[in-house]
Amino acid sequence: MSDRITNGENVADFDAFFAEQNEPRFGATLRLFGREYVLPTSLPLLFTLQMERVQNSSDADDIRRLLASLFGPMALDEWAEHGMTDRQLGVVLLWSAANAREPGCISIAEAVELYDEQEAGKQEEGGEGKRTRPPRRSRTVLESCPDPLGCGRI
Repeated sequence: MSDRITNGENVADFDAFFAEQNEPRFGATLRLFGREYVLPTSLPLLFTLQMERVQNSSDADDIRRLLASLFGPMALDEWAEHGMTDRQLGVVLLWSAANAREPGCISIAEAVELYDEQEAGKQEEGGEGKRTRPPRRSRTVLESCPDPLGCGRI
């Protein structure tokens, strides 16, 4: 039991509780640019917090910290060196976030479809009387605009 009496006080011991849960630490695996990455079985708090920050940031270090929490500190640089586009990055993040929560819940093809639907919805948000953006070519991560991850779409 995780609630115990210590020095006459009732202490909620989350360390003991989480240890009792015995959650597996690793889940779905993905291969990208010849390297395998093993996702955690739930999204790290740092990823969730960075996701909020990155939405309004064009700082590569913010993106680097976001990716580091799931893929390691060199992910952004390694992926950029391989010519990853912003679309590819969005698809990988969408797939990874979903499969970290529930491994196997979404395929790569479904992630691509969802990403494209979200992109189309973003373009349609212009509404009547407003011109929507024309389709753009895929840019590499390093060429990305102020919202390179499109994290508002995930």
